[in-house]
Amino acid sequence: MFKETYIKDIVDRNNISRVDILDSIVNMLASSVGSLTNPQKIYNSFKSNGEKELSLNTIHLYLKNIEDAFIVNKSLRYDIKGKKYIQTPQKYYFTDVGLRNARLNFRQQEESHLMENIIYNELLVRGYNVDVGVVEQNVKNKDGKSEKKQLEVDFVCNLGNKRYYI
Repeated sequence: MFKETYIKDIVDRNNISRVDILDSIVNMLASSVGSLTNPQKIYNSFKSNGEKELSLNTIHLYLKNIEDAFIVNKSLRYDIKGKKYIQTPQKYYFTDVGLRNARLNFRQQEESHLMENIIYNELLVRGYNVDVGVVEQNVKNKDGKSEKKQLEVDFVCNLGNKRYYI
């Protein structure tokens, strides 16, 4: 019943016609909390499952509606060396891990992802603006050739003029 209540509120507030799609997006976000994703990946998942009457704009809109309902927060990727934001992919964190767990009927209890979500929420409560960091590094592969590899910084935390990397 609780699960249906917040979905119903989003549907009513935004006149959503495809409740099944909204429901599936919330499930996808709950299953992949703390993982890099973007609207295109979600759209591709629907397309590969035979959903023909769905647009990428609908995915964008539904994600925005879910954020506006304070179900999830989006964390953008920040290129630490280039000092710029990368629009995609980003991470979505549930504002309440209990909502996430209830949504999945307490399945999928990946401790590292849940802990990342909890730490993200705690940093927000403490007043930080939190992004997900990325650093490109040149490394040598097995053949001795140089290649670029992206390394993840879990959190780039900004508070006033202070910046912390976690």
